[in-house]
Amino acid sequence: MALDVEAIRARTPALKSGSARFDAPGGTQTPQPVIDAVAEALTRPLANRGRTTEGERNADDTVLGARAALADLLGADPRGIVFGRSATQLAYDLSRTLAKDWGPGDEVVVTRLDHDSNIRPWIQAAESVGATVRWADFDPATGELSPDHVAKVLSPRTRLVAVTAASNLIGTRPDIPAIATLAHGVGALLHVDAVHYASHAAVDLSALGADTLVCSPYKFLGPHLGVLAARPEFLETLRPDKLLPSSDAVPERFELGTLPYELLAGARAAVDFLADLDPQARGGRRDRLVASFAALEAHEDALRERIERGLADLGGITVHSRAARRTPTLLFTVAGMLPAEVSRHLAGHAVDAPAGSFYALEASRRLGLGDAGGVRVGLAPYSCAEDVDRLLTALGTLDR
Repeated sequence: MALDVEAIRARTPALKSGSARFDAPGGTQTPQPVIDAVAEALTRPLANRGRTTEGERNADDTVLGARAALADLLGADPRGIVFGRSATQLAYDLSRTLAKDWGPGDEVVVTRLDHDSNIRPWIQAAESVGATVRWADFDPATGELSPDHVAKVLSPRTRLVAVTAASNLIGTRPDIPAIATLAHGVGALLHVDAVHYASHAAVDLSALGADTLVCSPYKFLGPHLGVLAARPEFLETLRPDKLLPSSDAVPERFELGTLPYELLAGARAAVDFLADLDPQARGGRRDRLVASFAALEAHEDALRERIERGLADLGGITVHSRAARRTPTLLFTVAGMLPAEVSRHLAGHAVDAPAGSFYALEASRRLGLGDAGGVRVGLAPYSCAEDVDRLLTALGTLDR
């Protein structure tokens, strides 16, 4: 089933600004139903969670509804859904908690493909207890991070492997199930950064083999917050730092302070919006999400191929997104021009395509692009062929 892109665009108010938006990897625009859900949560009575007053029930129902929605999105158990301010904050909290059981002689594996939020928290946690950090490289010529790259740095001393399910810089989608098998084979945990991946593909925590996984709803049409998914039984084994009177139940023991109820309402609405992208999908919300993401992948891949053909025809442009399996995210550089110059030129033609390394600093440096990175073009459910043509037309007017 093809997406009704015009219907999606009509329900996304920010698109009325008229720009062709390719900045979705940094955060998508928000559909009206999500905006309405946030507003509704704030206009009804709210209180701390409970079941006595209307405000308490509204808060409790909002949290439980959001956990169920995100569990459906991630193929997880609602009891294993943890909310936080951002995926970065959740990675820091998790790394500090896990590091309580690490020490000298233990090893942690990170990769040069990852966003820094899936590198620095683990490095700093390891350094704080004297553990060793091992680096898994990727092939800059192809953009591939293979299981073999990870296998080379594993040992019986490995306690955790942190890896992205999709690069936010160049779109590479590593073989996470194969990496999970390798990590578990040496007794290590696998932490997966699915922030970029969850915007473009149906996520299944068990199928990926991840012990813990993070994502960010604002990357898939929702509000700004972070989500961690794990098996409840695993979370029960962890003892994070927390306030004495706060709940010791799972997942509440990992959530510091009062949750942002209005944002949770928006996150649930975003998941419901995604579940209805394919109007012919049937079944429960999880089944509809899987069908809708299949339709979304087909839509985005077709647009990505249209962009790639257009960039090849223009000449003088190097595309650094080359992996066999990748998201609709293209990083490119233009001969003789700084990435920031190209981005400013595009902005002058009402085409929003930012430049930089986008916190994937290690990957940008490994690609030989330094800290300046490149121009990133990313797609979203509301992207259309007209946007692509405007991008290519604007690039064709570069003064090189």
